[in-house]
Order: sequence, then structure tokens, then C-alpha cells
Amino acid sequence: MAGSRVLIVVPTLGTRLGLLEENLGSIATQDVPADIVIVAPMGRPGLEDLAERFSAGLIPDPGSLPAAVNAGVRAAQPWHEYVNWLGDDDLLEPGSLGRTVAALDADPGAVLAYGACRYVDESGQELWISRAGRWAPRILKWGPDLIPQPGMLVRRTAWDRVGGVDETLRFAFDLDLLLKIQPMGRFVDVGDVVSSFRWHGDSLTVSDRTTSLRESELARRRALSPTARRLAWLWEGPVRAATRLAAAEVTRRATRARGRAG
Repeated sequence: MAGSRVLIVVPTLGTRLGLLEENLGSIATQDVPADIVIVAPMGRPGLEDLAERFSAGLIPDPGSLPAAVNAGVRAAQPWHEYVNWLGDDDLLEPGSLGRTVAALDADPGAVLAYGACRYVDESGQELWISRAGRWAPRILKWGPDLIPQPGMLVRRTAWDRVGGVDETLRFAFDLDLLLKIQPMGRFVDVGDVVSSFRWHGDSLTVSDRTTSLRESELARRRALSPTARRLAWLWEGPVRAATRLAAAEVTRRATRARGRAG
């Protein structure tokens, strides 16, 4: 690896090399350099060549997405101050790392920098922009998770302190991570779009919304005080409904975009 202060982990099954190439290109062309670790099943055709083209490390897939994320971050070197992971079909916007790194450098008490996320369909057409806003961390324990995981950047000392993501969770391990590191310092909104999330049928959180919501509620309850935990039922229903409505709207836009393309 090249020796950047930033490490980006890219978990992949290695079956969508075209999308993975776009993904790696969006990282490699940032104004702030980043080291890349790809976590994938070994022996996928073309994967080693792609990793070599982008000077990326390549380590074996341990069998689940959260385990792959942790395995990638465990490959971090002493010079890696900031870490995150990016789905193999997602993208960093131009200037993304410049904004998030600058935000963390400017505020030593901050443990996470984040920004808005552009939702795109399978062809890359914009469907929605999720603008987190500065108030998103304030509702993290009880409201919708409005901090997009793609494009955020975590201070590595905070990551190491909580031991990475929870490998017992299948969907909500990103939310669980946010809730665990939140007491350690500030979350900084950079105020710009920093990533693109590809919305399609085989995205984990799209394909199994019910399980994802249940895991999110479990993660939030673990972060609440015992008193607040007993009252969680008061807001979990409305939050569940709001999350489903938002997902339905993005799906509607994706269906309409496919119709126009066809």
C-alpha cells in the first residue's frame, strides 16, 4: 500500500468487475490519496489484475460482509488515521476525501465526518439525494439513520476502541458502529454530496427491509439507557413507517427511471 493517511476497504464478491472498476476509480482519483484494500473470494477471474491496476491490497473474504469490513481494516498500517468501507457498486464523489479529511483535521475532537449521499439506479441515473444535515446525529438513537455510510470517514482511534463493526449483525452494523463511537466525540457534517449509493434489487438493505429494520431497532435499544429502552416502542413504529415510505419512494423513482430508459 502507498502510505496514505486514509484506508478504504472494498468488500466484494468479485462478480461485478465493471462496477468494481468504477468504484476503485472513484477512490483512486480523489484529491486526497487513499490506500485501498479489496476483500474478496480468491481466484475470481480478473480480480487480481484489477487490484494490481489500482495498487490495491487483496485479502481473502472471511465469509460475511461485516467480517470482510473488519478484515480489511485489520490490514491498516500505523500511518492510516482515517478508515471506512465502500460497497463495490458505490462511488465516492470527486473531492469527497478532501472534504472529510479536512473536517477531521480541523476538529481533533471529531470522530466522524460525513456528508450527503446521491442515490442512483443501476445505470447511474440520480434518483434522490439524502442530505443528512447537522441535526442527524441528534436523532441517531431514536430516529431514522440519516448519516449515509458511503462517503463517511471514521477516525481510526475510535474504530479501534470499539473493535470495528459487530459481525453478529447482517444489516445494521453501520448504525451500530455509529452509536458506539458517538459518545467518543463529535460527528461533523461537511455540507456536500460525498458519495453515490447504487439502489438496485440485490442491495442487502433493499432486498430484506424487515430484517434490516429489526436489527436497527436492536442496535438503538442497546445504545439507550434502561429507562429510555422501556419507552422505545413509542417511537419505533413511526420510525419504521417513515423508513419504509422513504424506501418506497426511492424504489418508485427507480422503477420510473427504468421505464423511461426502456
